[in-house]
Amino acid sequence: MENHKEKILVVDDEASIRRILETRLSMIGYDVVTAADGEEALETFRNTVPDLVVLDVMMPKLDGYGVCQELRKESDVPIIMLTALGDVADRITGLELGADDYVVKPFSPKELEARIRSVLRRVDKTSASGIPSSGVIQVTNLKIDTNKRQVYKGDERIRLTGMEFSLLELLVSRSGEPFSRSEILQEVWGYTPERHVDTRVVDVHISRLRAKLEDDPSNPELILTARGTGYLFQRILEPDEM
Repeated sequence: MENHKEKILVVDDEASIRRILETRLSMIGYDVVTAADGEEALETFRNTVPDLVVLDVMMPKLDGYGVCQELRKESDVPIIMLTALGDVADRITGLELGADDYVVKPFSPKELEARIRSVLRRVDKTSASGIPSSGVIQVTNLKIDTNKRQVYKGDERIRLTGMEFSLLELLVSRSGEPFSRSEILQEVWGYTPERHVDTRVVDVHISRLRAKLEDDPSNPELILTARGTGYLFQRILEPDEM
């Protein structure tokens, strides 16, 4: 962050939370802007173009789910949702709408700071080992360009969020080999299994990837389930194996 202060938009209807997060995040080097409701969040986002959004769920005018839906129509910006909801299904709703992660209220500011660092670091991370030097992988009609962090299905570009691309990149880096959910959490989200065991984050992101990349998401041929383990990408044949 020496040359560019990453900008974070904090959206919460509680003024005390906005103040605390603005102070703490500014102290560790981020440029912070805030919004108090969903409508203000969208306006502020469009005016400031932040690098990451911390988004509360329960807000007046437009709730966090609605904001997340609107943001995903126009941007792949990383989104971390703040939720006080007790039902796990409600938390998963945010992930299904395109959020990258969630933190449950009441939360530790240090934990949120760690999540922010992890998401921003992973989104900007260079290609994983096992990726060809060209950075381009072709699987049937799917082209994955790890240098540009873009995916094409035929001639159509498929929009992935930064975390979706990082998950895909991890899977293809060891195609044909299964990753456990805990391993994926650690590699992509930066959680250690002892500290965070909510593997639903992985499951929802896998489901989102399948919906975007598979011809028939209910019968996947690219991103496969490793029974009792986790997930793997179908083995990519080398040119001399074809």
